Parts: sequence; structure tokens; C-alpha cells
Amino acid sequence: MLAYFVLLLAVLSRILPHAFHAVSWNFTALGGGLLFFGSRMGSSKRAAWMLPSAVAVLMATDYYLTVFAYQYPFQARTYLVTWLWYAAVCLLGMGILQKPTLLRVVAGVLASSTSFFLISNFVVWTAGSMSMYPRSLAGLGACYVAGLPFYRNDLASTALTCGALFGLPVLATHIIESLHTAHNNDLPTA
Repeated sequence: MLAYFVLLLAVLSRILPHAFHAVSWNFTALGGGLLFFGSRMGSSKRAAWMLPSAVAVLMATDYYLTVFAYQYPFQARTYLVTWLWYAAVCLLGMGILQKPTLLRVVAGVLASSTSFFLISNFVVWTAGSMSMYPRSLAGLGACYVAGLPFYRNDLASTALTCGALFGLPVLATHIIESLHTAHNNDLPTA
């Protein structure tokens, strides 16, 4: 249930900036939310229905944003790579974050944000006549340079989301353990 609540927060972090006319420059809970969602998928039997449901929710979000927020015609083929990325990040979370450590969380953050940056900008560059960038090495470079502010914010938002989702429970456990230890040390001995 917590995984779906986090997915809902990730969706809202994408929709609400548009609802309040405050576009967020890619500062969303999406990457961290997908990593967390994946870490909670558990067995392959459970993942077999959780993964498609998460991707379906995000597909609906993409449709809503494209048609209503951006006011563009929706073309599913332009989102296929993005939808595959959603699934891949969930699987990444399932693979490395079921037993999270600081190193695994950092690796997940870097892998998810960097892969999205590299893949999405490459797809924009290859968009043919719709692309703003010439089909040359210089055009590809310009496309990646233009995407750097979005990458920076995606990396920061994914790190903050993962820090909260994976770090706060660990911090709470340490606090409870230290309070328990302090309480036991305060008990009189016989």
C-alpha cells in the first residue's frame, strides 16, 4: 500500500506544478518514487501485476499532461521509450533496493537520473523534422547541453526523494534503538 501512496505522490509532483502554473523544471518525485515502488515489488509473482499497474498509471499521467497541460496531440509512439524507462527503473529498484544501503541508493539515484537524461535527450535529438537540433554531433551535443538544467534538477529531486523514502526509516530505527538503550541503561540494577 505504501508503494502505491508513493506512486500517487510522484504523479502529483508531476501534475500539480502545471495546475498552479508553476512548472518545476523536472523537479519531481518520479525517479525516487519509481525506485521505491520497485523496491517494494518483492517476488516476481507480485511484480507481475505491480509493474504493469505502475506503468499504466504513469501512461495515463503522460496522456493527461500532453493533452491538457501542454496542449499537444497525444502520440503514443513518442512515449514508448519513456514507458520502457519507467519499467526499467522499477526493475532497478526491485533488483538493488530490496535491501537498501547508502551505496545502493546512491547507485540507484545516479543510474535512474543519468539514464533518463541520456535516453530522453537522445530521443529528442533523433526526432527528425520535429527536433530543434541538427542531425550532427554538434546538434547532439547542443541537445545534451540544453538538457543539463533538467538533469541537475532531476538528480536533486531523485536524491531528495530517495533520501526521504529510504533514509528516514533508517533514521527512525536508530532513534528508537538509542531511546530503548537509554531507557534500559536508566533502569535500576539489583
